[in-house]
Amino acid sequence: MRDTLSIEVKVNGIDRSIEVPVHHTLLDVLREEVGLTGTKECCVVGECGACTVIVDGRPINSCLMLAVEVDGAEVTTVEGLAAEDGRLNPLQEAFLDKGAPQCGFCIPGQLMSAQALLDKKPNPTVDDVHEGLAGNLCRCAGYQQITAAVLAAAEVERQ
Repeated sequence: MRDTLSIEVKVNGIDRSIEVPVHHTLLDVLREEVGLTGTKECCVVGECGACTVIVDGRPINSCLMLAVEVDGAEVTTVEGLAAEDGRLNPLQEAFLDKGAPQCGFCIPGQLMSAQALLDKKPNPTVDDVHEGLAGNLCRCAGYQQITAAVLAAAEVERQ
């Protein structure tokens, strides 16, 4: 059995060919091989959601997915939310406006789960937001601000 495999993956809109160790997670490869450190490593067992990225439109705990599984896929990390010129997207702006980031550690995963939710449900209810972000833990207990931010971003997008 080979120790590495070459994968073709689109990360934040950029096609990449990466030689990855077969046992490395997507989280490992994003942080160490691709240099995108916005995706946070925390529990490494899929409990906290800090490592959430979007793979082919679905929020995924990148600590639980082997990198070889994204061969041929499209991956979006928190770095991929902002515009090419660095302007924040409406969701990121709403997080700042509503005071959602406290310590900030969970925020990349929260943003990615929220973006995946808004991509599927552009007009979410409070219950939709709670369900969509249920896999993301916030140790600072900023859930009210996070929920308010997601709802505010949805409102901006509707205008």
